[in-house]
Amino acid sequence: MVQAEIIREEAFHPGMALEEAMDVAHRLLGPAGFDIATYDYSPVPLTHDGEFILPTVFSLRETPRDMEPLWCNSGYYSRDPVMEAAREVTRPFTWSHDGRQSAVMQKILSDRHAPVVEYLLDTGMRSGITVPIRGPGGSLATFSAIRLGRADDAGMEDYLPAVGHLGHILHDAVFPGFPADARRTSHVSLTPRERQCMMLCASGLTTKQIAHEIGRSVPTVTLHLTSAANKLGARNRAHALALAAHYRLLDLDA
Repeated sequence: MVQAEIIREEAFHPGMALEEAMDVAHRLLGPAGFDIATYDYSPVPLTHDGEFILPTVFSLRETPRDMEPLWCNSGYYSRDPVMEAAREVTRPFTWSHDGRQSAVMQKILSDRHAPVVEYLLDTGMRSGITVPIRGPGGSLATFSAIRLGRADDAGMEDYLPAVGHLGHILHDAVFPGFPADARRTSHVSLTPRERQCMMLCASGLTTKQIAHEIGRSVPTVTLHLTSAANKLGARNRAHALALAAHYRLLDLDA
């Protein structure tokens, strides 16, 4: 009965617009007692030194008006314990902020999360289910179904499989329609020529060989490689290649 109340695979199709898909998911969650739905996608979730990178895609249904600016502009995303937990596990998990806490959240929660927890309590967003969705190359999406009111709801765990499946169905439907910019990290931006030179360098070509390959002079290629390394904050060319690989800048489809 639980799955029948939520899962409607025929309601989604590949290339579906995110906002349409979120409307469908929100409607399907309603009969199961969930009031809010959220989705985000990060092609690269963390910097090379472990700091959070804002998602390139963010969609909310029935959240307070100030939630998106707080998460995206005021640093709440990097202090959200649910988002932090989503990076630690591969399975859907429950969370609450004034009731029983799931095992993963017990390990994650600390004083640094206090502003986010206080906001969620003040706005009544006290419990939910979050679904981590990992993709090729280390990308991460999360889908959350949130309940308003009391958090101590033992029955919410019964919905873990259904909400988990719904999150994956939604992601599989909307991901093919994401524009190229959404599939690239916003943390580092290289020009097309800088990326081309870095990719050729990563394939083992020398600066002279890259110059021949792209029809430019050796000093021009050196300029592009140096500029890319500076943008990445690299100490040398090998370090630049390692950082470019981390940020998926060497991927043809990124």
